[in-house]
Amino acid sequence: MSAASGARPGRLGVGIVGAGKVGAVLGSALRSTGHVVVGASGISEASRDRIENLLPGVPVLEVRDVVERSELTVLAVPDDVLSGLVAGLADLGAWQPGQIVVHTSGRYGTDVLAPARAAGAIPVAIHPAMTFTGTSLDMSRLVGATFAVTAPAPVLPIGLALVVEIGGEPVVVEERDRALYHAALAHGANHLVVLVAQAAQALQVAGVDDPGRALGPLLHAALDGALRAADGVSDPVQTLTGPVVRGDVGTVADHLAVLTELAVRRGATDTPDAYRALSRAATVRALAGGRIKDAQAQALLDVIDRPEHGAPEDEG
Repeated sequence: MSAASGARPGRLGVGIVGAGKVGAVLGSALRSTGHVVVGASGISEASRDRIENLLPGVPVLEVRDVVERSELTVLAVPDDVLSGLVAGLADLGAWQPGQIVVHTSGRYGTDVLAPARAAGAIPVAIHPAMTFTGTSLDMSRLVGATFAVTAPAPVLPIGLALVVEIGGEPVVVEERDRALYHAALAHGANHLVVLVAQAAQALQVAGVDDPGRALGPLLHAALDGALRAADGVSDPVQTLTGPVVRGDVGTVADHLAVLTELAVRRGATDTPDAYRALSRAATVRALAGGRIKDAQAQALLDVIDRPEHGAPEDEG
């Protein structure tokens, strides 16, 4: 294990295990700060293309060889693979004392790196709160991006320094909070994509040719207000608009009816379910924030939870 000769003082020999969209970009970012990428692993053709494009000249190696050559090993592999990979490399005797081992999973802290730590490696968990394209476009997006950093207290400064070095903004997330942290990001980002897709489909069926263009100003304004509220700039409940905060029960009922019809016509069965769930959540938050009264909230919930797709139950 050694850094390449001629590297600046404090520079490390970096190995990338998993040259997916995240691994290849982080490797390129570390390389741009003077670290030397000594090897990368990639099984798929796409991964090998990323190594060629983002890490030109870096040899494609087997995982064990990458680990044994590196002073800083970046594990950028799927969550469900990580634990077995770390343990398997420990069984092979690949981990080395003093070696920094970083994984990029949002779900895990450093407990998952216990087999490497037992061999004397330094465990760090770093997760960038952004999406990756796996191209050079991501390099500029790293600057100012939030990175969750988890590590034992004595080595936490190493993780913080690595993030700052590539232009990120580190935030410390405790081991016990990693799953909640990751759930929050996935709920916000992934489900936002689903919501936009559902809204766009409904607009297309309604005859709007460019649903993205129609949604753009509304969604940008709503997201901006929600993010400002998240940072404490404004009251979250006050940014909420629409029929729920107006107590407009009839409109909510109509929405459920037409979205149910959409589900029947186009197979969009997820859309009315999502509308119900989020309308229910909006009702609860609007009530707690004083935007609607108890009676309004109950009327809304009666419609939202009514069977027969929002229509009254048949009598008799």
